[in-house]
Amino acid sequence: MASRVRVGIAGTGSYVPERVVPNAEFESFLDTSDEWIVQRTGIRERRWVAEGENTSDLCVHAGKRALEAAGISAADLDLVIVGTLTPDYPLPSTACLVQDRIGATKAGAFDVQAACTGFLTAMNTAEAFIAAGRARRALVIGAEALSRFVDMSERGSCILFGDAAGAAVLMPHEDCGQGEVLRTTLGADGSGFEFIHISGGGSVHPATHDTVEAKQHYIRLKGRDVFRFAVKHMSQLIEEMLEGYDPDELGLIVPHQVNRRIIDAALDRVGMTDEKVMVNIQHYGNTSAATVPVALDEAVVQGRIEKGKLVVLVAFGAGLTWGASLIRW
Repeated sequence: MASRVRVGIAGTGSYVPERVVPNAEFESFLDTSDEWIVQRTGIRERRWVAEGENTSDLCVHAGKRALEAAGISAADLDLVIVGTLTPDYPLPSTACLVQDRIGATKAGAFDVQAACTGFLTAMNTAEAFIAAGRARRALVIGAEALSRFVDMSERGSCILFGDAAGAAVLMPHEDCGQGEVLRTTLGADGSGFEFIHISGGGSVHPATHDTVEAKQHYIRLKGRDVFRFAVKHMSQLIEEMLEGYDPDELGLIVPHQVNRRIIDAALDRVGMTDEKVMVNIQHYGNTSAATVPVALDEAVVQGRIEKGKLVVLVAFGAGLTWGASLIRW
C-alpha cells in the first residue's frame, strides 16, 4: 500500500461584496434596532451582493487571490471544489462555472452541499484526493449569496446572513511547507433537518406559483434548537481536534461565525479565551460556508497565526452537519 501523502494549505484568499448593510438599515421595515441585533448576535453589519453579482463571481475573486497566495496558476489545478447552498443554478455546478472562468483547464470540478459545513466538507474531500495520490493541487472554496434566500419580513433570520467567499489551495505539504492537515472529521444527523431548511425548489416541492407565494424558497430556522446544537458540537469538536496535544501548542481557533453568543458559550465550555479565537461576525454576519475560509484568510493576513502552532477549523450547519480540521501552520 502506498504511503499517505501529507497535505498542506499553500495559500488562502477571500472576497466580500462592496455593499455594506448596517443593522440600522433594518429599522425602517422591521421591529428591531442596532442594539437588539448586536446584543443577540454580535453582528453590526454584513455584505450583500449587488444586482447581477452571483455566488460564482464571489468564488472567482476569492479563488484567484488564493492561487496568487499559493504561487500557482489555475492551469496547475487538478480539482476545483465549491461548498455552497446558494449555487448560481441547480444545474450545472458552480464549481464548473468557476473552473471555466479562472482557466483551470485540467481540473475536475464539482460542488458539495453541507450548508455551513460546506467549506470543511470540500476541504476534507480535496485533502483525501491529495493524500491518496489522486490529485496534487486543489482549489477549495466556500461561498454564499445568502441575501437572495432570506425572507425580509422574518426578523429572526434576515438580520443574520451575509454574502462572501473564502478559498484555499491544497497541495502536498512537501511542495508548500505550511498548513499541514493533521486531523479531520465530518458528521451528520439528518433527524434535525427541519432546524435549518429551505423547503421549496427540490423534488419534494418543485418550484410553482404556490411555493413562491408560500415563501418556501427562503431559509427557515429554529433558533433555540440551532443554539443548543451549535454550542454542544462546537465545544466537542474543539476538544476532539486537540486531544493528545499540549494546549500551549494551540495558536488559533477559527470557528463558524454563526452567532457571537454561540461562540462565547462554546469557548466557555472548553475553558478558552478570546485571544486564541478568530471572530469577524461583527463585520460580515453569518456567511454559511464562507465564514471559516474568510476568517482563516483574515487571520493569515493579520499575522494572527504563528508558524508551527496548531489551528482548529470548526463548523456546523443545516443537515444537520458538522466538521473540523486540525492544522499545523
